[in-house]
Amino acid sequence: MSVKDRVALAIVDGAEERGELKVGGTLVEATSGNTGVGLAMIAAVRGYKAIFTMPEKVSKEKQDTLRGYGAQVVVTPNGVEPDDPKSHYSVAKKIAAETPGSYYTNQYHNQDNTNQHYKTTGPEIWEQMGGNVDLFVAGAGTGGTITGVGKFLKEKNPDVKIVCNDPEGSILYDLFYHGEVRTPPASYHVEGIGEDMFPECLNFDYIDDFVKVNDKEAFLLCRDITRKEGLMIGPSCASALAGAIKYSEKLEKPSNIVLMFADNGSKYLTKTFNDPWLLEKGIL
Repeated sequence: MSVKDRVALAIVDGAEERGELKVGGTLVEATSGNTGVGLAMIAAVRGYKAIFTMPEKVSKEKQDTLRGYGAQVVVTPNGVEPDDPKSHYSVAKKIAAETPGSYYTNQYHNQDNTNQHYKTTGPEIWEQMGGNVDLFVAGAGTGGTITGVGKFLKEKNPDVKIVCNDPEGSILYDLFYHGEVRTPPASYHVEGIGEDMFPECLNFDYIDDFVKVNDKEAFLLCRDITRKEGLMIGPSCASALAGAIKYSEKLEKPSNIVLMFADNGSKYLTKTFNDPWLLEKGIL
C-alpha cells in the first residue's frame, strides 16, 4: 500500500472509531496532493464528500486527479505565512469550521499518521532488509514517515541512523540544529517535503542528522533517474536520493542505505519533465 494511502486509511479509520466522522460527512485537508489522493479514494468508496486546499505551486496533474475522484479543490497563494488567513492551512481550518458534519483530517498534527508508519512501514522495511539497515533517509512534510519509521528502526537497532533531506527554503533544518529559525522560509518547487511551520507528527528525537538539497539538485537528478534507470519518480524522491548521496560521503564503512521512492513522476509532467518550465524557474 502507498506510503500516503496507508496514512489516509489510518486517519479515516481512527476518526470513524472515535465517532468524529459520521456517515455522509466531509473530509477536509490541507495537502500537497498525495495524502489528498488517498483521502479522496477512501471518500469515494465510503460515501464521504472531500474538500482539499493546496498552494498554487502544486502540480496541475495532482489538482486534476483530486477533482477526478469527485473532490473539491481550493487553490491558495504560494509564499504566505502558515497563520495567514489565505494559507492552505488556514483555509482548510475555516472550511472545516463552517461545514456541518466535516472532519478536519489534519495530517500534519494527527498522530494516526505517525503511528501508522510505526506499525506498518517501519516493520516492512526491517523485514524486507532482513534487519540489515544502517541508514534511513527521508524528507519530512508532515514528518509522519520519518518519525514513525525512525522510531521503529531505532527500537530494533539504536545504531541505525535516521537522516532527513530538507529542501532549501524549509525551516526544519534550522529548528533541528539551532532550535530557532535563522533563515526565513523561502519558496521552493519540490512538493510534499519541507515546511514553513513545525508539524506535530515530526519528532526530532528519532532523527540524527539533516541534509540540505536544493531544487536544481532534486529536479535534475529526478530526470536523470527516469532517463537512465527507467524509474519515473517525483522530485521529492530524487531529493531523498540526493540527500543520501551527500550523507554517504560521511560514512567510514560500507553501509546499507534505505530510502523510499514514494511518489510518481507522472504527476509532474508539466513541471519536472517540461523543459520550458524548468528554464523559466532557472533550474535547467
